[in-house]
Amino acid sequence: MTPEETAKLAVEAALDKKACDLKLLHVTELTTLADYYVICTGTSNTQMRAIAESVEKKLSENGMQPLHTEGYGSASWVLIDFGTVIVHIFNKDVREFYSLERLWNDAESVDPESL
Repeated sequence: MTPEETAKLAVEAALDKKACDLKLLHVTELTTLADYYVICTGTSNTQMRAIAESVEKKLSENGMQPLHTEGYGSASWVLIDFGTVIVHIFNKDVREFYSLERLWNDAESVDPESL
């Protein structure tokens, strides 16, 4: 799968579980870590887990397994690394604190519908 296809599936899976304030950043030119960051917010620990599980399931069904996952136990930030796409699922306070959108403000913001 291409990075764009992976990002699109991750976005769809997150939105299926009502992820809030979803942002898709194209970071290829800024880092070697990934091509896309998917950043979203969950309104509760239960919703954050549901979003993460939905993303992992949808990508797994399409042959993609995460290289690394962390944060399931913290209930404030879940990170799922698929190599070319990294999914960040935050609670509201932690997202505001880390403000990844500001940190990566040079990244191109992508409309997920355009993928």
